[in-house]
Amino acid sequence: MVDVSGKQFTERRAVAKAMVVFPPEVYPKVLAQDIPKGDFLACARVAGIMGAKKTSELIPLCHPLPISQVEMYFEFLPEVYGLEITAEVKTVAQTGVEMEALTAVSIAALTIYDMCKSLHKGIRIENIRLVYKSGGKSGEVVLE
Repeated sequence: MVDVSGKQFTERRAVAKAMVVFPPEVYPKVLAQDIPKGDFLACARVAGIMGAKKTSELIPLCHPLPISQVEMYFEFLPEVYGLEITAEVKTVAQTGVEMEALTAVSIAALTIYDMCKSLHKGIRIENIRLVYKSGGKSGEVVLE
């Protein structure tokens, strides 16, 4: 692991996004949230939060962090038959929470896939990315 003991404790924040794209023929069921397995957004929200909290157990050499807050947001994008997932993670620590935000959207997307796959196997997870980070030596970085 990288030695962060010499770094300052600062407030740090990261925002990541991912997209789940559905085949057009099943998108009306997704919009209506009419899925046989139940409330896929509630499950994805909890899964994303849990993913953020477990990041250091999943990613080798990733520091365990005292996460202050994880917020999960979902936005339907009918023009692309998509569901955009956003995670915002905060901490006060010696290293950032980018990996936690990226893990949160990834796990949420996988949960949505799992809960919706009975509708169609052609569901895609796309464009997992960091869009914002703040805190630490590099300060504020806006990527999108």
